[in-house]
Amino acid sequence: MAELRDERPLTRMAYPDGHVGWLATGYDTVRSIMGDSRFSSRYELMHYPFPGGPEGPLPPAPAGDMTGMDAPEHTRFRRLLMGKFTVRRMRRLTERVEEITAEHLDAMERRGPGTDLVEAFARPVPALMICELLGVPYADRERFQSYAHTAMSLAVTPEERYGAMVGLQDYMATLVAAKRADPSDDLLGDLARDSDLTDEELTGVGGFLLAAGLDTTTNMIAHGTFALLVNPAQAEALRTDPELAPQAVEELMRYLTIAHTSVKSALEDVELDGRLIEAGDTVTLSLEAANRDPERFPDHPDALDLHRKATGHLGLGHGIHQCLGQQLARVEMTVALPALLRRFPTLRLAVPAEEVPLRTDMNIYGVHRLPVTWDEA
Repeated sequence: MAELRDERPLTRMAYPDGHVGWLATGYDTVRSIMGDSRFSSRYELMHYPFPGGPEGPLPPAPAGDMTGMDAPEHTRFRRLLMGKFTVRRMRRLTERVEEITAEHLDAMERRGPGTDLVEAFARPVPALMICELLGVPYADRERFQSYAHTAMSLAVTPEERYGAMVGLQDYMATLVAAKRADPSDDLLGDLARDSDLTDEELTGVGGFLLAAGLDTTTNMIAHGTFALLVNPAQAEALRTDPELAPQAVEELMRYLTIAHTSVKSALEDVELDGRLIEAGDTVTLSLEAANRDPERFPDHPDALDLHRKATGHLGLGHGIHQCLGQQLARVEMTVALPALLRRFPTLRLAVPAEEVPLRTDMNIYGVHRLPVTWDEA
């Protein structure tokens, strides 16, 4: 990818269904496309960039799924939801992140050395937080986590992926009906009581936020820990300097780029980097290649450096589709990662690094499991 980015940051690419589109790898090129309204995010206009997907264009996004919308429809939903991410609600959630993090670290310490960090820490902390934010019963987590996992998998058939999406929507529809009947003091309850969203739209919004809040932060915490454990000098820097945490989180999001691709479709002919992208062409954006572009991030961008000023990275997207829950995601990582390293100063991998199972079969990159151990005090 680095060689391609250096030679041709925008190049032709054949898609698995035979469509010939484009691959963008340079930072300036990728960021430009993400912020350009001449490129659409609507699913039905684009082609699937991974093998094993549907033939031809994708089906339209469900009502309320903001990832598959353009303005002005997207603007309506985003304005409505941004008003729900209030300072008061974020302050209250920050306190809960600290409490939940401490509770799960206590549980790990009681059980003693040796655990899968994904199951013991990285998955439950964000799951509890997104459930409390939305008003989703945490007791239902095995059901909706299974749906979200299948929907994000590149290894299942299109039918299995669609079935998981339907299952998640059905689950959320039942919850929305309950919120309509008895609105609660949470984000979905607020929307059920105060917004003009239809039941179908509220169901789509709820499913979108739940799936997005589960998988992304879980893998940033797990994969971020993995990256730190194989870079012990960086882990020690974060452990000993609490003030480094916000900057370290930005660098980890740049370095790992767990949402490694984005896809757009040209609504009209666009000339970019001396190439003509024609109306109807699909463009796949390599966010990971862009986030390691030395033109934007000099001084060894393929290395993890927690002292790097990584502002402007694309790990949270850019433009109108920039991550809606980025404040909560940052809080979770800023609290969880330093707390983990301080509680277990001898934390280390329990298996060789090359045996850690990576999520190369998923839309969201990370680790399936992270076996770790430590010395008891």
